[in-house]
Amino acid sequence: MGKQDGTDQAGNIVHSASSIQELLLYEMRNGCYRDCDRLPRESMLAEALNISRTQLRDSLAELEREGFISRRQGVGTLINRHVLSVPVRMDLEIEFMEMVRRSGHAAEEKLVKVGAVLSTRAAAKLGIGKTEEMLFVSRIVTSDGKPVIYCEDYIPRRLILDPDFESSELEKPIFFFLKEHCNIDAYLDLTEIRPAAASSSVAKRLGVAEGTPLLYMDEVDYDFEGSPVMYSRQYYVDGVIAHTVVRRKI
Repeated sequence: MGKQDGTDQAGNIVHSASSIQELLLYEMRNGCYRDCDRLPRESMLAEALNISRTQLRDSLAELEREGFISRRQGVGTLINRHVLSVPVRMDLEIEFMEMVRRSGHAAEEKLVKVGAVLSTRAAAKLGIGKTEEMLFVSRIVTSDGKPVIYCEDYIPRRLILDPDFESSELEKPIFFFLKEHCNIDAYLDLTEIRPAAASSSVAKRLGVAEGTPLLYMDEVDYDFEGSPVMYSRQYYVDGVIAHTVVRRKI
């Protein structure tokens, strides 16, 4: 049933809100609700999932916020199939490899460079001194063997609790490194999205001509307290990943 947080004092399994959401998404896409236009009543659904109605309501509220379902008194919980079928959403962060896979391609990722750097631009984004050292990690993601994403990540060195880590540990998604070596969960990010022409260095990484139009994302990740913990620069080649945004009217 997905990720489990543990057990309560009575020995009952306690599921995290994210694991309940993952389970519901799976059941709506591929499981017992794949042919349904709406979910069962809350009491029936909570019993089927063996969770409390409070847990269920919290998870349903999040799924509604993300557009996967719509709820209205007297109507019930409608499943938004048109939203469920979107493979990659820009408003919901997923890992690079998963983006490529969901777009129907074979994905691979490789490190380009790992080292310590000073960067005035990254320091300003992270709100640290321009002479403060940062861990720099760059990587390429390929789709069917062709480079499609180039990413640069900057993490303040002072956040890293274990300075003697192996560079091979950075082959995992960067958020695993933040969790395992900085004890930090990236809670949210603010991302500026704009077109960009490939510089000579980026063009070389992606195997495109200099000046090729790319999708550029300038991202700052924050922890739960609102402190910036990582700065990322991401470049996407057009024609492989379709980035969709779901926006609810308010």
